[in-house]
Amino acid sequence: MEEKCEEGSPVAARTSTEMDEEQGRLYEAYNELHALAQEFETPFDAPAVLVVGHQTDGKSALVEALMGFQFNHVGGGTKTRRPITLHMKYNPDCHSPRCRLLSDSDPSLAQDKSLQEIQAYIEAENMRLEHEPCQFSAKEIIIRVEYKYSPNLTIIDTPGLVAPAPGRKNRALQGQARAVESLVRAKMQHKEFIILCLEDCNDWINATTRRVVMQIDPELSRTVIVSTKLDTKIPQFACASDVEVFLSPPACTLDGFMLGDSPFFTSVPSGRVGSGREAVYRSNDEFKQAISLREMEDIASLEDKLGRPLSKKERSGIGVSSLRLFLEELLQRRYMDSVPLIIPLLEKEHRSTTRKLNEINEELSTLDEVKMKEKGRAFHDLFLTKLSLLLKGTVVAPPDKFGETLQDERTNGGAFIGSDGLQFPHKLIPNSGMRLYGGAQYHRAMAEFRFVVGGIKCPPITREEIVNACGVEDIHDGTNYSRTACVIAVAKARDTFEPFLHQLGFRLLHILKRLLPISVYLLKKEGELLSGHEAFLRRAASAFNNFAESTERACREKCMEDLVSTTRYVSWSLHNKNRAGLRHFLDSFGGTEQPVTGGHSVSPSVSQESSFGLAANDKQDTKQRADVRLSHLASGIDSGTSMQTTEMRLADLLDSTLWNRRLAPSSERIVYALVQQIFHGIREYFLASSELKFNCFLLMPVVDKLPALLREDLESAFEDDIDNVFDVTNLRHSLGQRKRETEIELKRIQKLKGKFRQIHQQLNGHQAMLRP
Repeated sequence: MEEKCEEGSPVAARTSTEMDEEQGRLYEAYNELHALAQEFETPFDAPAVLVVGHQTDGKSALVEALMGFQFNHVGGGTKTRRPITLHMKYNPDCHSPRCRLLSDSDPSLAQDKSLQEIQAYIEAENMRLEHEPCQFSAKEIIIRVEYKYSPNLTIIDTPGLVAPAPGRKNRALQGQARAVESLVRAKMQHKEFIILCLEDCNDWINATTRRVVMQIDPELSRTVIVSTKLDTKIPQFACASDVEVFLSPPACTLDGFMLGDSPFFTSVPSGRVGSGREAVYRSNDEFKQAISLREMEDIASLEDKLGRPLSKKERSGIGVSSLRLFLEELLQRRYMDSVPLIIPLLEKEHRSTTRKLNEINEELSTLDEVKMKEKGRAFHDLFLTKLSLLLKGTVVAPPDKFGETLQDERTNGGAFIGSDGLQFPHKLIPNSGMRLYGGAQYHRAMAEFRFVVGGIKCPPITREEIVNACGVEDIHDGTNYSRTACVIAVAKARDTFEPFLHQLGFRLLHILKRLLPISVYLLKKEGELLSGHEAFLRRAASAFNNFAESTERACREKCMEDLVSTTRYVSWSLHNKNRAGLRHFLDSFGGTEQPVTGGHSVSPSVSQESSFGLAANDKQDTKQRADVRLSHLASGIDSGTSMQTTEMRLADLLDSTLWNRRLAPSSERIVYALVQQIFHGIREYFLASSELKFNCFLLMPVVDKLPALLREDLESAFEDDIDNVFDVTNLRHSLGQRKRETEIELKRIQKLKGKFRQIHQQLNGHQAMLRP
């Protein structure tokens, strides 16, 4: 709004030149603030325009039109792989663009570059990133521009969004699309940025770029929507009503409260500036004139379609110049409004940087042998305290950062997989979906081991395996099915359980090794970490990991000894827990087999008195058999007949088991029953002994042996050469470098603080003069 004032008044005394100088100082201060935020990752940023759009939306062409000159690649494909920040400043004395490229290593340094050199630099960066695993970088290329056609704007041109086709063959492009969207979303998180959302569509129902923008700014309260390539859309409208809806979309179509209340519509003429044959414009002046001419042609075409002249409000949304004026005024207001807010942030950052500098000076003063040893011993005690806390249970470390679900744990630490190659469904394990660490994760892994191994059944046994296991004895060629069962059972058990032993060791070692980074995080969170002493921390980490690996290996060897002993020699006392079940099993099929001609069947009583020897020493069984014989005599059964029958059955048994190698069904079932009993006995013993030994010889040493080992390693290192332990020389150099950088940052913050305070005072004085 224009201010009316009399000649000689204080307001009139402020010439337009003074106002321009004041705005120039404000703009320069914000440019320095933006560079400071980029370099030191400070928690504030200057207002800027963030351009967001898809690759074919005409994003880079619109940025060039706003600048008033061409400098970047324009065309299909990915032309921008790093955000490009353009600090543009209006300077009527610059008849050609004056560009300064800020150094990546030190943004306080700027080099004068020609447009061709800047374009070459951007192309080289794009080529470099194209051949890297992550093909995009969030680090901005910062360019300062002064030109007679440039507005006072800071524009950040982002890489173009990609909408890849589905399908496996487009996986590379899909990954690239996710990387670009992640980068752009991170930039849009800055609340100070005004989002310039570009849409290349003639129907506002299609929200390609808005879909991404509204995830960060759902109300579009800091978003300006721009429909690009207007000159190509006007001929597509069939009637005036379509144009009306396009220029003034209904509220139900375009949700939110966008900046400017309605979209802007732009066209940028095609063609490049240059002296070659393919160039359309010989100078940037011609390019600027072509932009103005294109705006007038677009307005004339719209009025022709509508059959009426455009209103003043409608005209204010057509063309690059209208958008540029709106953005410049909007950014200027944001600058003015943000000045009072920036000063407290600079004060806070100044205090934080001063504190950081004091800490560096204090650390430099403690680089002597006695104090370094004290630090090392204190770290040793604190580290062990955190380890113990993690095993006992704590919620200090965030589970979303350090916890692992059972699925993650299987992926990183290995899964329990049997000979069939199948995994136990993770959903059946308690707490499988929870992100655990420390003692809770150790307990869950043990529970899964019990579930998996405890549910293993004896592998199938073939008739060929039984016959091959019979072999020939050293003193006779008869068969011994008790030995056969033992041979088969121990072989099956060894092959089945040994892989699980290695898998358990690897899994628990993974869980223990994860305690180290979590402990370091807890120490860092409480300010107790020896920051800067990387050599010492690496030594401590190496000692811990070596201890965990050697302890796990020794524990696994103990468990392996148990497995070898139980699968080398069968002690029947370990396998008689289910003897009653075995007897019931034998009785069930033995009692149903009736003697046939040829006498090859075996009765239950004879089978139990045979060479298998299961009940030979069982006094209760002997008593029961005596009772049976007495009952037979009491019932009047002829004793001679009974003896004859027993002798016949014994002969049949010897014929079917000892002398005859034709595998009868009864013999096969007896061998299978014995193998099952031996296998399950080995399984139960293996399960119990493995869990006990890993608890005693892996978990407990972390509590009672690790402290002494780490202290011994530490004291031994102190005796050798303390400079190698703490790398004092490199540490002193590193601290010196950090001190210099922090001092530079502090000076820049101090300088900016003075600038913004001066600007704030001038703005307050100007407002005081305007008051009646």
